[in-house]
Amino acid sequence: MKAWEKNIRRVTPYTPGEQPRQSNVIKLNTNENPYPPSPQVAEVLRQYTTDTMRKYPAVDAQPLVDEIAAFYGLEPQQVFVGVGSDDVLAMCFLTFFNSDRPVFFPDITYSFYDVWAELFRIPYERRPLDERFEIRAEDYYQENGGVIFPNPNAPTGVLLPLEAVEDIILHNQDVIVIVDEAYIDFGGTSALELIEKYENLLVVQTFSKSRSLAGMRIGYAMGNKKLIGYLNDVKYSFNSYTMNEMALALGTAAIQDHTYFEETTAKIIVTRERAKEEFRKLGFTFGDSRTNFLFVTHRTCPAKEIFEALKEKGIYVRYWNKPRISNHLRVTIGTDEEMDRLFAFLREYLGKE
Repeated sequence: MKAWEKNIRRVTPYTPGEQPRQSNVIKLNTNENPYPPSPQVAEVLRQYTTDTMRKYPAVDAQPLVDEIAAFYGLEPQQVFVGVGSDDVLAMCFLTFFNSDRPVFFPDITYSFYDVWAELFRIPYERRPLDERFEIRAEDYYQENGGVIFPNPNAPTGVLLPLEAVEDIILHNQDVIVIVDEAYIDFGGTSALELIEKYENLLVVQTFSKSRSLAGMRIGYAMGNKKLIGYLNDVKYSFNSYTMNEMALALGTAAIQDHTYFEETTAKIIVTRERAKEEFRKLGFTFGDSRTNFLFVTHRTCPAKEIFEALKEKGIYVRYWNKPRISNHLRVTIGTDEEMDRLFAFLREYLGKE
């Protein structure tokens, strides 16, 4: 090792889902929304002028912050936005997890959490899910330096009831608790109603899933004004202009179209429930997902074999060769046509024709 290499910070980076560039594939591996963004987004995009690009965007991310606040019945000072929820969560780790005690999160969960902890040199402990891949609130009662978990969890899709979420917050009022709600719009009850009751709670959501804007990278946190103020202090010390002008404009248009949002999430939920029945017929088992994906395992056919067979046919799903989940696949809910093609192949491959 050369002398200058000794002081380089080394981490094992997050591994994102594969992004095939061919146009003839069925992409069910990164939980993107199969439907386009709101027509209002398209209209704003048509009217967008390049002259706007020569100026810096709004440092306070308005009017997007104002629209998010209005949508949820909050004050603008209770909303923080960033470049996708990944950016928001990274800022939260940097801002709030600074004690010598370990941060708690599940052992099967969003695999960016341990990356950020390693990057920022934050001690952490993984709390094991139970045999049904469910979070046990009592595992978070011990002394810690903060708590973060997705709800519904990813990649399992399992939803923790709101009373269990509150139980975790109740037992951790001396640290920051972050509920990562990337998938909450597909069938869960948000913890947002608890932010007035618990000053240490942050709720993080995203435009990437239910609002079809993964390509624009828009995420946001909601909490009391003091917590949001601390986040902004760190943001302004790091990069004041995190949100570009186009993302602000398109995000604002997306959140204003509540009717379209409700229609598309409802379509995905209907397709998800139909997909559950089809998977059951084929011998798969899975938890009661309340997300836009299913986390499935087959009774006799190894997950890796199915993953590779699907990929050969241009159908991409997500596979992890990790403890406890190496025989599972995460399958994003696509359009009805995409899911029909998936099931047609699986019936043939598994000999269920």
